Amino acid sequence: MAERREGFYIELLDLLKQDHENRFYSENGKDLLRNKLYECAMKMDKELIKLLLSNERIKNKFFTDVDGLLVFDKTAFGWAINNKAFLNDSYTRFKNTIGLIDSNEQFISSKNDVVLSFPYKDCVLEGGQTKEDQKRDEIYYNELLAPDDVDRLLAPKVFTNAKRYTKDGEEVITTFNDDDNLLIKGNNLLALSSILKRYEGKVKCIYIDPPYNTGSDSFKYNDNFNHSTWLIFMRNRLKLAYKLLKSDGYLFVQCDDNEQAYLRVLIDEIFNKDNFINVVTVKTKIGGVSGSSEGKSLKDATEFINIYAKNKSESLLNPVYVKTPLNKYVQQYQDDGKSWKYTSIITNMSGKKKVKEIDGFTFYSYDTFETKSVTRFAKDNGLTVDEVYNKYNDKIFRTTNAQSSIRQTVISETKDINSVIVGCEYIPTKGKNKGNLVEILYKDTNRNMLMFLSDCVQKEGNNYYYLEKVSTLWDDIQYNNISKDGGVDFANGKKPETLIKRVLDLATKKNDIILDFHLGSGTTCAVAHKMQRQYIGIEQLNYGENDSVVRLNNVINADKTGVSTNEDINWQGGGSFVYCELKELNQKYIDEIMIADDDKLIDLYPQITESEFISYKADINKLKEGIEDFKRLETEEKRRFLIEILDKNLLYVNYSDIEDEDFCISEEEKAFTKSFYGDV
Repeated sequence: MAERREGFYIELLDLLKQDHENRFYSENGKDLLRNKLYECAMKMDKELIKLLLSNERIKNKFFTDVDGLLVFDKTAFGWAINNKAFLNDSYTRFKNTIGLIDSNEQFISSKNDVVLSFPYKDCVLEGGQTKEDQKRDEIYYNELLAPDDVDRLLAPKVFTNAKRYTKDGEEVITTFNDDDNLLIKGNNLLALSSILKRYEGKVKCIYIDPPYNTGSDSFKYNDNFNHSTWLIFMRNRLKLAYKLLKSDGYLFVQCDDNEQAYLRVLIDEIFNKDNFINVVTVKTKIGGVSGSSEGKSLKDATEFINIYAKNKSESLLNPVYVKTPLNKYVQQYQDDGKSWKYTSIITNMSGKKKVKEIDGFTFYSYDTFETKSVTRFAKDNGLTVDEVYNKYNDKIFRTTNAQSSIRQTVISETKDINSVIVGCEYIPTKGKNKGNLVEILYKDTNRNMLMFLSDCVQKEGNNYYYLEKVSTLWDDIQYNNISKDGGVDFANGKKPETLIKRVLDLATKKNDIILDFHLGSGTTCAVAHKMQRQYIGIEQLNYGENDSVVRLNNVINADKTGVSTNEDINWQGGGSFVYCELKELNQKYIDEIMIADDDKLIDLYPQITESEFISYKADINKLKEGIEDFKRLETEEKRRFLIEILDKNLLYVNYSDIEDEDFCISEEEKAFTKSFYGDV
């Protein structure tokens, strides 16, 4: 019977190798990509179904004839490919001998409640990625944890290595203050769950730029997530993000088109689709031809920012404008074949007389109203057109027949006034002039409203800039020459400071709390610091001399890159931030495992299997007997196995264990951790 079953599985494996896109095996052709296969089966992938139907024996096993229609039993297929008899490679056979399956003979890796991501060489090597790295087989692993492990996993952790950074240097600290800026090093899922106690409902804006699931992400996460695992990875973190936001807070998630459609659905589920605000398209690359995609697809030149409110009814974005030098804007407008409307200038307007007052509106007539074209005025006064626009923009106007309630009032109340121009004074109850007395001018008998160029421009120094309210297309942000921003070199993963400034301008004001839990080189926190926002940054990778700590130190010491020289910032340095780490336990083993060669992995085997940090799911006696079988595994299989037997609930020390002497927690660590959680 066993031979017949084994023969069936061999036949199925051989059939799967015939997939026309070779989707179900690794590049070396040895390893079955079980998660990918399972995902395709659950989605009723058409090509997979056709492949399974092509083999009579397989068809009879997984399809049922219902009145002439073949129905695919995806549940049975899913069970079959997760059954231990199907997984007969050396790694799996060894894994089975030490008990890493549950009582129902289901592999632990088929549980999909919480994904704990282990970044490639987490907290050991610098970031960045080479072409060679991008092509290698997956070299770190995602473990899926069962529901009964989740509570302990997500419990608050102990902090260590707490320091405060100021212009005067760094100092070890034992207290944490309400207004402190904060950087945390450690797994971002566990860090988020740890800060929940202190910051739940207090964060105004969350911006993240997570790994994009492309296979070539510049952050050294395992970007070989299969699609469903990536979504679980995001879901875990976004659910915590939702809890951290204030009721009027905002979430900004940047993504490329690899997962954009699915990400929208996921955030809809967590934040409610009624709280969706916009998707912004960001132009990230200049035009050109990409050799790798020429003839196969269009050049990818954009990314997307998904904007959600926690509660749309309580949230209001701030008005933000794109600034373009006025002369450049006019020329660009005309070059595009558009009709530039601001072409008239008032040369004389006098004889103002009050006509009537009614319901808070005061109406005036003018005896004289004379105008010229801008070009004629320039010629008559020996000026260039640009000089006229810069010097007289408060007198340059256009007319519009805006269909506003105020205009209708003006039309009805001034129909008997024989004047080319009339004015209406009132105090607006909303908008940028709320509470201030303003006068609006209306021209001719149909009372078209005058709009002045000065209302659309802003003066900086001796120059004027045209202001245009930002839309959902951000094509004005420069991605060139940003690799050295902040004094750190992060060529492929860094976002422009101008991009983050726009996000914070839209969603926040001074002293609001900002959070980025995929911090990378630290752009979000650097900009928040310069804009006098409070911030929390979380990063689990160590980028060495290009780390976020280095960048924030540069900011404190008056870094002049990025948005520092913007007129509304004029950054001069100062401020402080607190740095701390989640206190590790067997995370140290994971760090060692990820950089160990084959001999070192064999040396680590007895250390780990005899430690107190192995999973309760492993059979300790069989582990001790299994050293020779372990030696026969491939190097990557050794890494994978050692990581899998570690108890993930002991990656970091739980706050509840802070007084346990076995964990050797120092008095300084206890003091800072208790201060952070408010238990002093």
